[in-house]
Amino acid sequence: MLTGHDREIGRFAWVMAWVGLVVGQMHALARFRTADGLEDIDPDNYPLTAAWAVPADDLLSPLLDWGSPDLVYVMYGKIWFPVFLAFTLCAVVVYRRRQARGFEKWVWLANIALFTTVTIGVFLSYWTQWTGNFEGNGIEAALFTVGTWFDFLGLGLMLISVTVLGVTLLVKRFRPLLPAVLLAVMFPAALGITQVTSLGSAALPVMFAFGILGRRIARAEEALAPGIRESERVR
Repeated sequence: MLTGHDREIGRFAWVMAWVGLVVGQMHALARFRTADGLEDIDPDNYPLTAAWAVPADDLLSPLLDWGSPDLVYVMYGKIWFPVFLAFTLCAVVVYRRRQARGFEKWVWLANIALFTTVTIGVFLSYWTQWTGNFEGNGIEAALFTVGTWFDFLGLGLMLISVTVLGVTLLVKRFRPLLPAVLLAVMFPAALGITQVTSLGSAALPVMFAFGILGRRIARAEEALAPGIRESERVR
């Protein structure tokens, strides 16, 4: 189904990595205004988060004041679905083009399954929410809870599986090198990121690993396009 769309998927992954980096911090700021998120900007427990989030909240308050804290939180959270979908699709493209075998094949398949799980989770967590009443007893709250379980399960296992994938690619001298390194350092990077911002951004190494690979694939497809068109004219 994805065959023939490698260039579009590659571009999508590259763009959404940057969107996730920027808009993901707006989601973090929105979370810090909720009842559960206030403790995440406690300077005694999270000094690095407080150092940027408090002044950023003051500067960007017009973008955070347009609704209740819970409503703003779930609305900005909608960004994670296209971001996670982008790197999941790109992972499928890279896996297909790589034609991996043996252990590497199964590591790829495990990661794609986990990426899919988390993508479903963020869809259920945020795209089913339109009132901000995710802590009540209604259908929105129930779907948010289910999505949260998908997210925590998927992200927790991803810390291990992505690291294994990165190390496997390094051992096999994967090129370009940077995406493999980003995947290999997933576990410590995620722990460090969550000391500075919210949980969603823990996936930044994966976003940019596949964003870089996606950009490379898109450029390669563009380079081939003139030759393909010329061959079509000859025939």
